[in-house]
Amino acid sequence: MGMLQAGIIPVTPFQQNCTIFFDPDTKEGVVVDPGGDVPLILQAIAQNGLTIKEIWLTHGHLDHAGGASELKEALGIDVVGPHQDDLPLLQRIETQAAKYGISGLRNVVPDRWLKDGDKISFGAHEFEVYHTPGHAPGHVIYFNRAQNFAHLGDVLFNGSIGRTDLPGGDHQQLLDSIRDKVLPLGDEVGFICGHGPGSRIGDERRSNPFLQEIRPRRGSDAGASGEAPNN
Repeated sequence: MGMLQAGIIPVTPFQQNCTIFFDPDTKEGVVVDPGGDVPLILQAIAQNGLTIKEIWLTHGHLDHAGGASELKEALGIDVVGPHQDDLPLLQRIETQAAKYGISGLRNVVPDRWLKDGDKISFGAHEFEVYHTPGHAPGHVIYFNRAQNFAHLGDVLFNGSIGRTDLPGGDHQQLLDSIRDKVLPLGDEVGFICGHGPGSRIGDERRSNPFLQEIRPRRGSDAGASGEAPNN
């Protein structure tokens, strides 16, 4: 088994980070959030000689899930995730795409839903699943403990957080998800996000202005440990 590696393909007019996780030795991998531009994704898979085992979704927004049906059909593999609370979003991808004037994106229903505490893997690479609503009701993130690495989708960005003005969004819920599920992973955890460059959790905890809004849980000493700012 080789070290987990990742390649990023920006897709759709939203420049969403479609991510391919793969093992350089076995050439097995998974595609995370194929939002569209499926021919580009297939080209990258072929050029690197990869065998894709599954498609993993972080959430149901069109720029993350709009190409999943097409890629599933092209490769004959399953779509896994997100949490079932995102079913309404996944069923409205085509409607939303029409509003943005984007063609070719399709609705999708996963072969398997995920829930908080699940574990998924390809080869020997295992990821823990955390349900992190706020940006989208069924958003999940993926954490590879062996390599201290996470895919956070649109929960946390380099210098920002996911928008919460879309249907199903909730600003306080997103901050709570970051406090309860993301920050406890540890400051040294590096991450890929849904748009733009990645970062480390500790860097964001210290410098991301949106994280200064995070409040400790009521009736607990969360925040005193340094896992979340206490304003």
